[in-house]
Amino acid sequence: MRQVQVDGLALYLRTKHLRFYSSNVVPALLQTPAYATALIGTISEFRRLPDDVEASVAARMERSRVLREGDHRIVILLEEAVLRTVIGSAEVMAEQLGVLLGVLGKPYVALGVIPFGAVREMWPTESFYMFDGELVKEETLSASISVTAPSDLDVYERAFRRLAGMAAYGPDARRLIARAIEVL
Repeated sequence: MRQVQVDGLALYLRTKHLRFYSSNVVPALLQTPAYATALIGTISEFRRLPDDVEASVAARMERSRVLREGDHRIVILLEEAVLRTVIGSAEVMAEQLGVLLGVLGKPYVALGVIPFGAVREMWPTESFYMFDGELVKEETLSASISVTAPSDLDVYERAFRRLAGMAAYGPDARRLIARAIEVL
């Protein structure tokens, strides 16, 4: 798992326009160390991978440099279910949701939450990550898929636009995150 994290860092650093849609977990870029530890530990155990959780988490935390360095525009769309799925523990999840609240104030990050009650113009789909409109990575249970064919990239572009149109931003997103913290 560590090498996967290390290999992805260069891609994140060189990408100017990052767009993430997640239906299941907080994207790696925004994960706290505790959340990442719980998630990577569960994945490693399930996939029967060598235990390099600590090194994997350290490498994953390097990705957050993108939030502090360089000239990036970042758009993150989360299904509300991501806010309500407890990874690690209630304490770990509360800390993670607090980080999401903090991201709402950053001028180069747009965080949208698609509420449970949104009228769906696009169904919840697998999580995917877009890099400058040139590459899409999609994570499945057993593999990472890289998409580069222009016709396929167009499908993801259209899906992202539809999903973005259903999302709550700013104070409305803040309320959804705060409500998830209260439920914990």
